[in-house]
Amino acid sequence: MKTILIRGGRIIDPSQGIDRIADLLLSKGVVKGLADHIDPPDGAAVIDATGMVVSPGFIDLHCHLREPGFEYKETIATGTLAAARGGFTTVCAMPNTSPTMDTRATVDFVMRMAREEGAVRVLPIGCITKGSKGKELAEMGELAEAGAIGFSDDGHPVADSNVMRQALSYSSVYGLPIIDHCEAPDLFRDGVMNEGWVSNHLGLRGVPNSAEDVMVARDIALAELTGGRLHLAHVSTAGAVQAVRDAKERGLNVTCEVTPHHLTLTDRAVLGRFGDGVPGEFDPLTPVAYDTNAKVNPPLRGQKDVDAMVQALADGVVDVIATDHAPHSTVEKLCTFDEADFGISGLETALGSVMSLVHSGKITLPALVERLTIAPARFLLASSASIDHRLGTLKEGAPADVTVFDPDAEWRVDPTEFASKGKNTPLAGATLRGRVVATVVGGEVRHNQEDSALGQAVRKGRRV
Repeated sequence: MKTILIRGGRIIDPSQGIDRIADLLLSKGVVKGLADHIDPPDGAAVIDATGMVVSPGFIDLHCHLREPGFEYKETIATGTLAAARGGFTTVCAMPNTSPTMDTRATVDFVMRMAREEGAVRVLPIGCITKGSKGKELAEMGELAEAGAIGFSDDGHPVADSNVMRQALSYSSVYGLPIIDHCEAPDLFRDGVMNEGWVSNHLGLRGVPNSAEDVMVARDIALAELTGGRLHLAHVSTAGAVQAVRDAKERGLNVTCEVTPHHLTLTDRAVLGRFGDGVPGEFDPLTPVAYDTNAKVNPPLRGQKDVDAMVQALADGVVDVIATDHAPHSTVEKLCTFDEADFGISGLETALGSVMSLVHSGKITLPALVERLTIAPARFLLASSASIDHRLGTLKEGAPADVTVFDPDAEWRVDPTEFASKGKNTPLAGATLRGRVVATVVGGEVRHNQEDSALGQAVRKGRRV
């Protein structure tokens, strides 16, 4: 592990309330110091980060690495490389693999592959029920001992209220959260996108907001009944986030996450690209068309819901930003909308997407960094004593997990250049402002932007 001095960047570390221009020294895999000026040690790579933001490594509480079983969609190697390119140094892998992560053996496999082939740290999430079928609880104790940081049947809502009640009760014994995909199946009814004028125009089956609102209300009621710890995955409706707000005001142990796409895109993105290439620009004279890359679950919602998500993020009701990175093969998206799989490949576009909220003045940059770093780190620390308590911070002695990004760099999204096998993004061709330049994991450079001066400095270990 080489010694790296990152010089002159805007260091934003919400865990310490730091937002200033300073130097950061990394050595032997940990943070060695942060000061206004640090003389470079002999042999250190000195990197000029002028104009860049230097933050703790981003942490993603919700992504799909697909391995084992769906390696044609993604592998731990490709998924974690995509994470590094997106500035993420730690990711939490959802259990809907094949076989599902409902046994120690599968969890052990994922952790071993992550150690051998992963570019970033991988933390597994175990199943709530066996096979994610919603019928019988998985062996939660075994999964907790294997290293699971929570339990979820993501993609398969736990419809049986009694099973969910038991899950919240048993998981609390281990101090681990239930991470639920909130969707009432009887209201979903084979819907493929948000219910509204766009679904009517396209003749596609819509999913009403109430499908999420009802399940969120049920889960909160059960968390209150059991005293269990509940984390709501990818909230997307104004009603759901209001329920979370009310639950927190009552002191319940309820947290939630929101995705970049639910913060920045509406259901108009399903219409595809027209004219100037802006997602969802609708011309009534244009023939009916749709973009299957905008098919995601929960669906992209209307503008009022997006505004509610942004407001809840800004005022702290939404705890973290999580990508719900869901890579698919081309054949699973190059089909009719009804047949297409749900999901957006989001690790590599996450920062550029959410930086639009900063540039538009809807959230401050330190607040955004907080939702990507120390906030998810606190969630993990509360989940497991085995989690390094120094994640999400640049305190001296913390793991040298660092993300360097240019907040103003404009770049055009080209999915063919993704590290992820999943090229499925509705942002193809869009111009984003804000890009990760370098990602350091445990003192090792795991990503650098080849064409940037900073990327070249990291790669060659020389002064810029």
